Amino acid sequence: MEPAIQINPGATKWDIRQKVWDYIEENNLANFPRPVHNRIPNFKGAIQACNRLTDLQEFKSSKTVKVNPDRPQQQARFVTLEAQKTLLVPTPRLRTGLFNNITPPEGASKEQLRICSSSQGVKDFSVPVGLDSKVKVDLVVVGSVAVSEKGLRIGKGEGFADLEYGMMVSMGAVDESTVVVTIVHDCQVMDFPEELIESHDLTVDYILTPTRVIETKCQTPKPLGIIWSKLDPEKLEKIPVLKKLRDLEEQGGKDVTLGVAPEATEPGLQTGQTKRPPRRRPRRNIQQDDEGESKQEKTGESDQKPRQRPPRVRKEVRGDGGGDNDREFNKRGRGRRGDNMREKDQEEGGSEVTAQRRLPLSVTTVYLGGIPAGLRVSELKTALREREAIPLRLTWQGAQHRAFLDYSDPQAAEVALESLQDLSLNGHSLQAELAKSQRGGKRAGQSNRRERPSTAPETKTAPPDAESDTNEKAEQ
Repeated sequence: MEPAIQINPGATKWDIRQKVWDYIEENNLANFPRPVHNRIPNFKGAIQACNRLTDLQEFKSSKTVKVNPDRPQQQARFVTLEAQKTLLVPTPRLRTGLFNNITPPEGASKEQLRICSSSQGVKDFSVPVGLDSKVKVDLVVVGSVAVSEKGLRIGKGEGFADLEYGMMVSMGAVDESTVVVTIVHDCQVMDFPEELIESHDLTVDYILTPTRVIETKCQTPKPLGIIWSKLDPEKLEKIPVLKKLRDLEEQGGKDVTLGVAPEATEPGLQTGQTKRPPRRRPRRNIQQDDEGESKQEKTGESDQKPRQRPPRVRKEVRGDGGGDNDREFNKRGRGRRGDNMREKDQEEGGSEVTAQRRLPLSVTTVYLGGIPAGLRVSELKTALREREAIPLRLTWQGAQHRAFLDYSDPQAAEVALESLQDLSLNGHSLQAELAKSQRGGKRAGQSNRRERPSTAPETKTAPPDAESDTNEKAEQ
């Protein structure tokens, strides 16, 4: 099969990564999270590719399977649990430990197993596995950015899969007979020079794609443990479990001398290449419709008006205000316009719940759909707090079964989106994704510009953790 992506002679690992990420974005081959740059891509067809894992004899005979925590391998985690095997999932970015043993509830249903295989399940249904645990891993599943049919693998550039495997070697959890599988899109399979692969790079024995199962018969040996000279003190400080392993190996008489930290450069930026300043775009008035699309109206120079400030209020609501703040809000909501406001809410079924703090001019909006009838806004806010996904502003449109969540920047929105996956309220699964205007091939750092309202005649506001009588009427 001819590779979809051709690699030029002399290409570096970062050249290959960039080419793969660009190709996937340009051809719309990825699901959330987008864009795929600097990620293990969550490619379309990942479920079909993961399901091929069950066809491998090595999987059928395995008892303990380690699967990476990335989104495209979620189905691999599910089929492992469904087959009643022990599932080990590394702690994301190795922040708090090495592995988590996912332990579903007794007699768990398929829906419960899907939750256990998600990022939320790793938090709620897991038991930590330390370096001193006597665990034997029979099969290892990793994600990749690029892989060759010879079994050579390129990750996203942070080295966590290599570190995890090296630590498993040090623990005695894996050896040269342990099978390593990667799950990727067909376009991620390509030819690239063997010279790019170093001694610490993990190789793979099987490649699973939506259309193929490739046995690589790889001849390149896998890492024999942690190569400490490839690490620097800064990396060690970020990964406490790595420091613990180094202490153990130092006590065992091994050479644990660290290398020198490389100069900080932006990934993909060639030496001597200057970063271009961002282009300044003309300021536009942007309004968001009730489907998450942004409507832009260009403002001509002759029609420009001075920027209006929101009307002053007697008391400013901040944070988790309650009591007096609620009374102040209710007084404003039940003023001389109160009846008109309630009539409009009953017609449109919409209200905006927002903190009265100063919002940034540029926000990133998350669409939350599938909100069940009868759900109270307070129940949604409780769920957002529990998942640590509290927005700057929550626009509630319960009658339309949706809400919009504004976050300060794309990174905060992505963290919230990850937390809100598999969110279920009142027995209904909610759909969380970027608002339509922010999907597609946008790079990290781009966001949705939403103007703060200049007046507040039709907007009801309340602190994120307080609920008003007016909102109750809108929900009913």
